[in-house]
Amino acid sequence: MRWSRALVLVVLFVVAVAVAWWYTHRQVALVDDTIVVYYVKDDGTSLVPWRVSLGPARDRASVAFYAATQCVAGPPEGTEAVRFPLGTRVRAVNVVGSTADVDISKDVASSAEGGFAESAEFKALVWTLTQPSLHVTAVTVRIDGARVATLPGGHLELDEPLSRSSF
Repeated sequence: MRWSRALVLVVLFVVAVAVAWWYTHRQVALVDDTIVVYYVKDDGTSLVPWRVSLGPARDRASVAFYAATQCVAGPPEGTEAVRFPLGTRVRAVNVVGSTADVDISKDVASSAEGGFAESAEFKALVWTLTQPSLHVTAVTVRIDGARVATLPGGHLELDEPLSRSSF
């Protein structure tokens, strides 16, 4: 009886470890080798999706990094959109569970439009990273590796995770 209970516990432990490994290392289910990236129109509120092609990497962290990078780079030239300040780049994206932690260069703090642009920029970033295929529901932001309460404009709080409902 004692051995059978121990065996059941060992089997349950192995299954739990296998499920946890699969959940954290699974491939992102994508269609047509593309992912949706969002931008906000010049009106500051209208969210527009556009599809970008993916490279060979399909793990969730790589796809999240690529999606964030494309979002920060903005839509094709000639598209009327609120854009991240010139020089802004994604330094890293770490995905743990359902949260993506995005580290952005300090150039993001140089937005000339203040709150309007800050809100639109981060709305696009959050919507890009919280699409269903990435299994992310919240985004935390670091600026040059550090947590900040707000950007200099002070209109968007960054000390708590952002989600689609934040906008």
